[in-house]
Amino acid sequence: MDLRPHALQALRATDLDEKLALVGTLRAQAATLTIATQDPIDEPPGLPGRPPRPELVDPARVRQRSVHTPAGRAALTHAICHIEFNAINLALDAVWRFAGMPEAFYRDWLRVAIEEAYHFSLLHAHLQTLGHRYGDFPAHDGLWAMCEKTKDDIVARMALVPRTLEARGLDATPLIQNKLRALGSADALAACDILDIILRDEIGHVAIGNHWYRWLCERDGLEPLAHYRLLARRHRAPTLKPPFNQAARVRAGFTKAELDALEQAASPTDKLPIT
Repeated sequence: MDLRPHALQALRATDLDEKLALVGTLRAQAATLTIATQDPIDEPPGLPGRPPRPELVDPARVRQRSVHTPAGRAALTHAICHIEFNAINLALDAVWRFAGMPEAFYRDWLRVAIEEAYHFSLLHAHLQTLGHRYGDFPAHDGLWAMCEKTKDDIVARMALVPRTLEARGLDATPLIQNKLRALGSADALAACDILDIILRDEIGHVAIGNHWYRWLCERDGLEPLAHYRLLARRHRAPTLKPPFNQAARVRAGFTKAELDALEQAASPTDKLPIT
């Protein structure tokens, strides 16, 4: 069983349970999977596979709700659930799309897909205790939009998806947890426990992105910090806003120079928006 075409099969699945089951099969057979690292695979139409709901709208139309109400906490859980669903697809896309990388690259992104599926399952189960299911609230498509922008440039993909968009979660998660813990309700504290697991694993996912971005820069003779700035401008990556989770970012492999540049690029008056 070759990993890359089966990752594409999971990515194409439109039924939620089927997608999770296919990732589960990859997890169960991970030790025996072969990887045809050099084989290019033609892109099929209709990527990514996803269910008909949630309705995807412009980010400005995604309503911000207070965590002080049960409906607001359900909407917040759904928003994070949607991020994790997209993260499954992002990892699977990295596995099948980019030929010619070391075998460890594909195994790293398989691990990410497996852990993102676990995160999604935890959040979806929690969402159901709040009386909702995935798809009940509108969502936006910002994560996959960047995936599309970088589909022909693996360096840009590593720079702008794991170590930019996904790294935002390292900053946002503790702030969300603080708001939920202040409520003290059973459902809010249960959500915090899930976010602890997600934050722990996401540090590793961002570290994988950092590792392969630097590996690619070394291979291609690129200076990582300067090339990152070029890619961010070229693909109109969002400007990241403080406060930054410096400790988590250090654990994820960001250098002091990168963290200093991050702080310098952000306006001191900007605040990270929290749902």
